[in-house]
Amino acid sequence: MTLFLPWSKGDRNNQGTTHYAPALQRLCPVQAYLDWISAAGIARGAVFRRLDRWGHMNEQALNPGSLINLLRQILQQAGVPAEAYTSHSLRRGFATWAVANGWDIKALMTYVGWKDIKSAMRYIDPAISFGGLAAKRTLESTVDTLAICQPSH
Repeated sequence: MTLFLPWSKGDRNNQGTTHYAPALQRLCPVQAYLDWISAAGIARGAVFRRLDRWGHMNEQALNPGSLINLLRQILQQAGVPAEAYTSHSLRRGFATWAVANGWDIKALMTYVGWKDIKSAMRYIDPAISFGGLAAKRTLESTVDTLAICQPSH
């Protein structure tokens, strides 16, 4: 799937940016998009649209500033402490999930649109850097972990 964004934070020349989203075997954004436009009955125009107070969809695009409020409402309804999350949390969570699931950094950078490695690394949780091999410290397992890590003679 090809997406064209007429403006974005990193588009200093206001030329727009094209992103490519491949179909994935799991958690596929392409399938989610197709399911959404089918369920919403969208044939053209904005994909994410405004809703009135009765839940009726408008033809106009959703204001980008509304996304975090919607996210927090959903989290709050799910019993999650919503004030702890921002749109940055979504990006960080996705980047960490992708790397933990075997995406290499270059593929992630291409997918998200990061131009340099420093940008990408700010979003990836360092705890996943050991491929799930890092020992989890608990009071009960500290002694056992130390015994396992001792060099053998």
